[in-house]
Amino acid sequence: MSWESDRPGYGPGYGRQPQPPYGQGQYGDGYGGGYGGGYGGGYGAPQPYPQQPTGQGPWTAAADTTAPLPAVEPQPGPAPESEWYPEPEPDPVPSAGAEPDPVPSAGAEPDPVPSAGAEPDPVPSAGADPAPRRTGGRDRYFDTLRAVALVRVVTYHTFGWAWAGMVFPSMGIMFGLAGTLMAKSLERPALKVLRSRIRRLLPPFWFWGVFVVVAMLIHDWMPGWQIVYWIVPLGDPPGNAWGEQAWEILWYLRTYLWFVLLSPLLLRVFRPAPVPVLLLSLAPIVVFQFVWQPPDNRFGTGLLDLATYLFCWVLGFAHRDGVLERLRPAAVVLLSLAALAYGGWYALAHQAEYGTYDLDEIPLAQAFWSAGFVTLLMYFKARLGVDFAGLTRFRRLDRIVTVFNARAVTIYLWHEIALILAVPLIDQFWKVPAFETYLPLESQWFMFGVGWVLIAVFVLLCGWVEDVAARKRPRLLP
Repeated sequence: MSWESDRPGYGPGYGRQPQPPYGQGQYGDGYGGGYGGGYGGGYGAPQPYPQQPTGQGPWTAAADTTAPLPAVEPQPGPAPESEWYPEPEPDPVPSAGAEPDPVPSAGAEPDPVPSAGAEPDPVPSAGADPAPRRTGGRDRYFDTLRAVALVRVVTYHTFGWAWAGMVFPSMGIMFGLAGTLMAKSLERPALKVLRSRIRRLLPPFWFWGVFVVVAMLIHDWMPGWQIVYWIVPLGDPPGNAWGEQAWEILWYLRTYLWFVLLSPLLLRVFRPAPVPVLLLSLAPIVVFQFVWQPPDNRFGTGLLDLATYLFCWVLGFAHRDGVLERLRPAAVVLLSLAALAYGGWYALAHQAEYGTYDLDEIPLAQAFWSAGFVTLLMYFKARLGVDFAGLTRFRRLDRIVTVFNARAVTIYLWHEIALILAVPLIDQFWKVPAFETYLPLESQWFMFGVGWVLIAVFVLLCGWVEDVAARKRPRLLP
């Protein structure tokens, strides 16, 4: 690998092969070839750090499945917050910090953020005003979806399973949750909502970015004017090949931030004709696939990611305003299954073109599969009023879901670094005879477990930044 190469910062995204599992990448020189190099041994032989392969399809833009993000709302008692899904503050008139948040999502963007977030209770029935009937505590159904989405992101980045996005499309789910919370937030003045979201997103990003940027500078990175994207990620922040494993996930924060900024306008367009606008939100990705391909640069990458997840974001509006609840079950289920069928068929039928059926590499398939999958999840919630309230009976599991939502931005940003550090750490275990004999050091599952231990460490060491961004007293755990 050439450490001097300066990369434009578009991430792995569309047009590249799925990320290989950690410790099975394409560096042929072992640890001496990357991430501070010089680690010998490990896993019975020198283990290379993974690297994203070059693209094979027409799309070379970013978009990791991963992703995400992330959102929560207040729950009785000390409710956790997240960057992407902040909870309202107790101001008579909402202040800049009075905001529910997503990651990736992300959607907690993110969502994105990574992010923690909560969801309104069952939306109004047919004929009701678009404004929600209830604004109560946290919705454990959406909290659980967000937590599972984050676990799936880490799992994908560990094992690189191409089928993971079909089993659970994390990024589409996080954008859908984020859209729901954004619609709720915009019941307050739009400018204050935008200020609050940006304020909650940027400090954790800046804190994380300091470490990544300094490390890349030490490894011969020479930034240009594009370094401004490390201040406000309206475009993909640049970096070199040495740090690509860390910064490639930032496409989600960039996409989430643009959705947040566009939401006041999108909501105004959506509410006069919600169902037609929802269906037409798939039109941009179809145009980009068959009519006009966006340029291969930051602008084109941003357009492509926005088009891919636009339906999921607008679907969040539809859930919040009670539109989904008023739709007939047969129509919703049939259209959702049709979208799933088309997305799945397109991914499988174009493996030769893209080199994989991984949805992250095929934007059109990702858009339709996510649209069908997230619609069913949202409709299930809206129609049946499922809230997973029974989760509170399982105190430890409920606690884990709470922490995941409150620290979604931290988990999303730091999980790649945790997985990177897990490789040389396990390599040191080989030097201990007892560990070599009794521990499955060669197993990817063992590295997956070590990665989560390191993620927990980062949550304890860095999660407090989310509290500071939310103007709350910093805590080790929410």
